[in-house]
Amino acid sequence: MTLGDKVAPPGGTLGILGGGQLGRMLAIAAARLGLKAHIYAPPGDNPAFEVAASHTTASYTDADALSAFAQTCDVVTLEFENLPLTALEICSGHAPVRPGARALAVTQDRVEEKRFLREAGVDTVDFWAISELLALPEALSDLGGRGILKTRRFGYDGKGQARINDPSEIDAAWSDLNGAPAILEAFAPFTRELSVIVARGLGGEIVCFDPAENRHDQGILRVSRVPGDISQAGAAQAVAIARRIVEALDYIGVMGVEFFELEGGALLVNELAPRVHNSGHWTIEACVVDQFEQHVRAVCGWPLGEPARHSAAEMSNLLGDEVNAWRDLASDPRAAVHLYGKAEARPGRKMGHVTRLLRG
Repeated sequence: MTLGDKVAPPGGTLGILGGGQLGRMLAIAAARLGLKAHIYAPPGDNPAFEVAASHTTASYTDADALSAFAQTCDVVTLEFENLPLTALEICSGHAPVRPGARALAVTQDRVEEKRFLREAGVDTVDFWAISELLALPEALSDLGGRGILKTRRFGYDGKGQARINDPSEIDAAWSDLNGAPAILEAFAPFTRELSVIVARGLGGEIVCFDPAENRHDQGILRVSRVPGDISQAGAAQAVAIARRIVEALDYIGVMGVEFFELEGGALLVNELAPRVHNSGHWTIEACVVDQFEQHVRAVCGWPLGEPARHSAAEMSNLLGDEVNAWRDLASDPRAAVHLYGKAEARPGRKMGHVTRLLRG
């Protein structure tokens, strides 16, 4: 068996790069399957450490620490995409890293991501790569005089972006991004936002959870609801697109694929997340095998689980001080409360989520 074919059997160790809430929930899912989790993260607030069998505190650029970490693991995965590619390359010398460096290279850069999607035959909004202020007026004109300027890298939850509704706002938007390499995207006249959680296993098998309908506020997901208000044909199309994407990337693990649904039902892919995704948290209560266990199964070389849901569900994020209502939430007989154990509640910070099962 080559390193690329290696599996993590019960009793084995899954290494996780990242110590946040997604790493925490991955570690919990691994433990249910009899696997140990070893978390690697820099110093800071790392709630995943609390539920893992072991952890390493070191920089993502510390080659010696990364090598020592990977040597303890059967398989290495990640909880977020903004990692140095060199960290994955170092780990891959000692254990298979799933998903791999190619998935991160594509999804870390919004321009490369959209180019990849177009090459894979997937529709996106029109866009321009922007490397200097002088390019913005022509690009904005080409996109109809309005657009969203985003950093090419390291943006999430609405950070690293500025709306431009008029050419007079170009200078201010460029200043907001501090002149970082950027992408200008056309506005999408969408009727709703959707997402599909898709998983691809080591043998190439693919399964998808039902599409969720999502509501955002200032770029941060507030609510995901399943089933979404989407036609059967639209749901089938979203699943087919998600399958095409993971096949084109030769991807292993769970991926979140975010969509805009336009008037008339056409779908545009907005973003890819090469990891478990916030809009898939509802699967913990509404499916026999949730997205976290599905990711563990996929990257560890296990058979994938059945993604069908047994209940309708609505998941709401708890941001900042909203977590202080934990007593009332815990008193609600319909609420499944998940708190992430973070030390500080800051405005807009995801402190937990609540899922309620619904009729239908």
